[in-house]
Amino acid sequence: MAKYLDAIIAGFGGQGVMLIGNLLAYAGMNQGLNVTYIPVYGPEMRGGTANCTVVLSSEDIGSPIIHRPKSLIVMNRPSLDKFQSRLQDGGVQIINSSLVDADLVEEGRVKTVLVPANEIADKIGNTRMANMVAIGAYLQATGLISVQAAIDSLENVISPHYAKLIPMNAQAIEAGAAHVS
Repeated sequence: MAKYLDAIIAGFGGQGVMLIGNLLAYAGMNQGLNVTYIPVYGPEMRGGTANCTVVLSSEDIGSPIIHRPKSLIVMNRPSLDKFQSRLQDGGVQIINSSLVDADLVEEGRVKTVLVPANEIADKIGNTRMANMVAIGAYLQATGLISVQAAIDSLENVISPHYAKLIPMNAQAIEAGAAHVS
């Protein structure tokens, strides 16, 4: 059976949206899948809006462009406003409930997983790990890529200069996955 999943990952610049998109792409490649990754951000970057698209497939990928994604990771309210209505019926969305009011989230049409990513990251010791919490929750909720594959791929996306942060990032991924379990 063919494996396929596409995602839009969105938030403010500086929330690590591109990093977790890149991590998802590497984890997919390291598990033998075909992958596309496209970052999209404005000139403001930190503080402005940012999103990326990732397509993972066991077959050839016809196009990296995603108009109606099967899944979303939403790190802030403007991203929810922009992308939630585009999510396919039956799709999965991971919502950072630390920054997005649960009352704004669609119910019924899609599967929604509310994750207090900032609070979980704070407990780990670094709020900036909220993105890793979110990707851990995403991996657990979708099941296409293993949590361990993402952890093993951290060295592909984190600069050797910051290699000492890999264990904390791995802990954040595991905490996000545990929140969904």
